[in-house]
Formats: sequence, structure tokens, C-alpha cells
Amino acid sequence: QVQLVESGGGSVQAGGSLRLSCGASGYIDNRYCLGWFRQAPGKEREGVAALDADGTIEYADSVKGRFTISKGKGNNILYLQMNSLKPEDTGMYYCAAEGFGTSCLDNEYPYWGQGTQVTVSS
Repeated sequence: QVQLVESGGGSVQAGGSLRLSCGASGYIDNRYCLGWFRQAPGKEREGVAALDADGTIEYADSVKGRFTISKGKGNNILYLQMNSLKPEDTGMYYCAAEGFGTSCLDNEYPYWGQGTQVTVSS
């Protein structure tokens, strides 16, 4: 049974930085995608950053140049470094594992964490 636990969220002012971590337990098949998603109040969940089995990385246009996704050793930990944060980055951030689909930013993931809240004030 795969379990994902996010940490590192918090409240920051615009322009600040946060680093999210996602710890994984259980076996994760490294042939599939790993990703970070977020959901703002009243909006659908959207892909933020993801990487595939070959290490190819995708970012949502809204975070390119500001966010960096990286992986620890193996598939047991995933990071999201977020710099130059904006109020529109506010939301619940989720990590997800074993994604599949045309794009790793698609929501076709069987395993999800509970989320960590990020709040950016202006």
C-alpha cells in the first residue's frame, strides 16, 4: 500500500519561497510519473510540476522559472522548490505517484497525498 505525506506548506508573503516535500512509503513503480498538483478554493485541481520515468520534467506555464521539482534517492521523496511566490499560488498542494496519460501533468494518478496548504499574501 502506497502512502504519500506532504510537508513544508505555510504562509508567506509575495516574493517569498517555500520548499514542499513528499515522503512515500510502500513500493512505487518508477516506470510512471511523479507529480505535484494544487487546488485553489473554488477551482479544479491542476498540475504544477511532474517528471516521468526518464526524468523529463513538465511545468505548468504559470510556474515556469519559479518552481523546481526534484526527486530524492529512489522514488521515496519528492520535492517542490517554490520561489517568487505570488498570491495566485495559494492553494492546497498535493503530491501524486504512478501517473499515466499523455502528459504527466494530467490527473491520472492512482496515489495521492492528503495535501499541504500554501498561502501567499500580497
